Amino acid sequence: MSQLKFNKSSTSPDQAWTPVSQDNNLKYRLGTSPRLVGGTTFAKSAVIDQAQVQLLSQAAVTSMDETRKILMQWRRQGQCLADIYLYGIAECAKLIGELWSSDQLDFANCTVAHTHLHRAMHEFSPQFLSEGCAESNGRSLLIMNEPGSQHGLGVFMLSEFFRHAGWRVLLVAPEDIADFKRAFLSDWFDAVVLSISTDRHINTVAKAVSELRKATVNPNLKIYVGGPMAHTASDMLNWAGTSLLFTDAAQTVELVTQAALTASALASRTAAPNRSFLNIKELSQVTRM
Repeated sequence: MSQLKFNKSSTSPDQAWTPVSQDNNLKYRLGTSPRLVGGTTFAKSAVIDQAQVQLLSQAAVTSMDETRKILMQWRRQGQCLADIYLYGIAECAKLIGELWSSDQLDFANCTVAHTHLHRAMHEFSPQFLSEGCAESNGRSLLIMNEPGSQHGLGVFMLSEFFRHAGWRVLLVAPEDIADFKRAFLSDWFDAVVLSISTDRHINTVAKAVSELRKATVNPNLKIYVGGPMAHTASDMLNWAGTSLLFTDAAQTVELVTQAALTASALASRTAAPNRSFLNIKELSQVTRM
């Protein structure tokens, strides 16, 4: 079982694919070193625009150094890391996936670009986490993708946002369904987030989740299902006892955290009358002595 914060290769296509040679890959040509040009700069509070995302995609394909240059330029212009992640890196990864789907970017460059983006977040991690909660909120989370998945960029970003909010996070990339089940039952978790990128293991994972819900350490465990398949085939992920996620990393943290707070409040209100009843019984017993 792989438990990780960073994968060397963060994404790969869902099906076998033969790379297009560099000579034939003419639809998506890189210019010289990417740079911020007129019309694409922004004010301190501005959201990163599509032109900036395009520049980052070019940089990510070119080299790690060029990727860093773009990201550091955004930092110097006043962009916070949360916005860089959500509106820069996440949108760039989406654009690269679209370019691959439309045969404008070959397999090798697609993989290299995602790896550079993933590595950049890994390098920024200490700084990003230092800007978040100084103390743990006492809650724990398991984040997993489906067995054998190589789509690590999105789940890593999600794990960073949860850590930033004070959650204790276990990020697991299961090799097979046995790994998947072991991770699920390995500890007490307040919530589990599953990212499903393909339909290859949907039936197997759905069956496993149904069984694991009954065997988990926490009987009130909240299970969320998201990832690319939630947007393209949500009907296949309507599993009993789970909630679908269509949100970005920041919104997901807010949604899951609020659900955890609500559950804690309900549990406290439910437990209070029981405790009062016990106190009355104990008092009665003492009175009779």
